[in-house]
Amino acid sequence: MTVMTYRDALNAALREEMRRDDRVFLMGEEVAVYQGAYKVSKGLLQEFGEMRVVDTPITELGFAGVGVGAAMVGLRPIIEFMTWNFALLALDQVVNAAAKMLYMSGGQFAMPMVFRGPNGAALQLGAQHSQAWESWLAHIPGLKVVAPGTPADAKGLLKAAVRDDNPVIVLEGEMLYNMKGEVPDGDHVIPLGVAEVKRVGEHVSLISYGKMVNVALQAADALARDGVHAEVLDLRTLRPMDVPAIVATVRKTNRCVVVEEGWELCGLGAQVADYVQREAFDWLDAPVLRVHQAEAPMPYARTLEKHAKPDVAKTVAAARKVLYLD
Repeated sequence: MTVMTYRDALNAALREEMRRDDRVFLMGEEVAVYQGAYKVSKGLLQEFGEMRVVDTPITELGFAGVGVGAAMVGLRPIIEFMTWNFALLALDQVVNAAAKMLYMSGGQFAMPMVFRGPNGAALQLGAQHSQAWESWLAHIPGLKVVAPGTPADAKGLLKAAVRDDNPVIVLEGEMLYNMKGEVPDGDHVIPLGVAEVKRVGEHVSLISYGKMVNVALQAADALARDGVHAEVLDLRTLRPMDVPAIVATVRKTNRCVVVEEGWELCGLGAQVADYVQREAFDWLDAPVLRVHQAEAPMPYARTLEKHAKPDVAKTVAAARKVLYLD
């Protein structure tokens, strides 16, 4: 194991995959000379050159489309969006081209490409730069969607995404780039579609993904001080979702709280709750509850922003409610 930041884990994944396969290249705004807006691509231009680490103008739709064309002719592009909020401009290429090309071409054109960048809210970036895009993107057949919450998962899932022959969305946590954690040495690859129990427990299941996994883990620590042992399940992949893992934890604890970053209506937690009621209804001792962002554009004011976000206190309160402790 090596201790590294989430940022460096992503950088290591990019470097290793570019060394392994010369068809892999990185393209996006400020990825080359500036070494990435969040320094994820630090040193890659110096090692691989400007043909494989490509700076683009501020044209998300344009360079996403270039990536789709490159994938169609056998390259393996990694398209970096400075933030997924800016990628709204490129969703035509992501949804109408990348996700549908294999099906609409009758299997003639695979789409071995990755779209990656930070997702969700950071600190006081305002409503237009603080949106969580997972429910939008996971809704689309033809895409795979991952949301790593730790440095080890960031490296393992990104490497798997680069090797996959389908378009894969990587939703990185903007607030996680400085987070440190142990990352396995060697060729660390995590299969897509496999969840992981981050903490074992028996009283309530906290199901989450991305940076909300850390909220769930902190909530589990707080609950443990009151004798409540929460199990934390990290989905890791949002499409395809690991339904057997969801069912297994709920059958074990009989209670479920989903912690998600986005809004309530049509959010990821609604899909988790649907799987639970279909596959584990008879094991439930309480309704499934969801912890999510307030139903409003993200406020800019620090106090209002804090109030709008899902957090540890709200997660603990939901867990206590399904346990009938309050």
